[in-house]
Amino acid sequence: MQTHPESLSILDFTYNLPEERIAHFPLSERDASKLLVYKDRKISHITFAQLGDEIPENALLVFNATKVIRARILMQRASGATVEIFCTDAADNSVDFVKLLETKNEVSIRAFIGNGKRWKENEELIQDLKIRELNIRLVAKRIGPAREQSIIKLSWTPTDFSFAEILEAIGKIPLPPYLNREEEMSDAERYQTIYAQHNGSVAAPTAGLHFTTKVLENLKAKKINFAEVTLHVGAGTFKPVKAEKMAGHDMHREQIIIPRSLIEQIIAQKSNPVIAVGTTALRTLESLYWFGKQIITQPGRHFASLFVGQWEPYNNTPDVPVQIALRAILDWMRENNRDEIKGYTQILIAPGYSFKIVNALITNFHQPQSTLLLLVSAFIGEESKLVYEYALKNDFRFLSYGDSSLLWRKE
Repeated sequence: MQTHPESLSILDFTYNLPEERIAHFPLSERDASKLLVYKDRKISHITFAQLGDEIPENALLVFNATKVIRARILMQRASGATVEIFCTDAADNSVDFVKLLETKNEVSIRAFIGNGKRWKENEELIQDLKIRELNIRLVAKRIGPAREQSIIKLSWTPTDFSFAEILEAIGKIPLPPYLNREEEMSDAERYQTIYAQHNGSVAAPTAGLHFTTKVLENLKAKKINFAEVTLHVGAGTFKPVKAEKMAGHDMHREQIIIPRSLIEQIIAQKSNPVIAVGTTALRTLESLYWFGKQIITQPGRHFASLFVGQWEPYNNTPDVPVQIALRAILDWMRENNRDEIKGYTQILIAPGYSFKIVNALITNFHQPQSTLLLLVSAFIGEESKLVYEYALKNDFRFLSYGDSSLLWRKE
């Protein structure tokens, strides 16, 4: 029987991370970062530029093609105090955040508020900006609370600009809070993967920040296959675990988009490895299996979109073979005339989780006591402690702008 992660204490998943080991800025060259390789209980390291030496022919690399938006807005109260509005999602969970970015005139969003203790409900904040030499007036009104966030109504005149255009004009790059600095010009490029396409993330899928055109060309030359998914990373990725046990922690939901072609590629892989570029790609791929299982085990249910709950993998119901689950999704897509799946995942991957699709993971080094560290511990077991000890002893740089690792799953 699986161990249920509800009983886990996050205090058991920690390590000492000195401040000087946090990478506050990226290296001058993306692929110059170190790459720790963990395979068959052995640890070594090379540079990221040599990634192709560690990946076998016909492996499938799955990238997250999401693009970071300028989600932080700074506005002034009448007193002159600056208030930060960190936009994270639509106010209404039934509203697609990506479609909200295309909305004109006004939007209602969820946001973390910085320095907003005296910003009263319905008090308007006003900020002037320019788009293509046109003067725009942006108005923000705090409507009410939403757990640790607030509901904010944003409106602007003239109204013929999208919310995405407003953010691009006035917003700032949502750098992780632990960097503890303001953005610099280089962040606009470096806090974005070179293959980013689809607006919607408020944090970068940082495992992909190391890839360069040269690295991708080397991988192609080795007959390594590529595929893309989209998981729009939410601010919840930085949410600390404050509960004594994981049972008291609510995972954040994130939007995922998966093309039919990817499912067909995974089925065709057979014994060839599937490698997730980043924890976001891994969570997307593993969520795919659970959606297939839902289709099989709940016949007749109308699925408007994919949704995988936090504890769904741990309900001890009989497994469905992966290939059957994936083929069930393809059948469902044909019946519903869809070329891609859109939905949300809230999946928590922690020790006790049984991996279904991903064989290897490319990922950076994560914060102590984080759900991402839980994921790594689930993926390679107790050896995760040895991996982090090795990285600390060998001067690896940590967190978003830090070095990378290639972890082969513990079977």
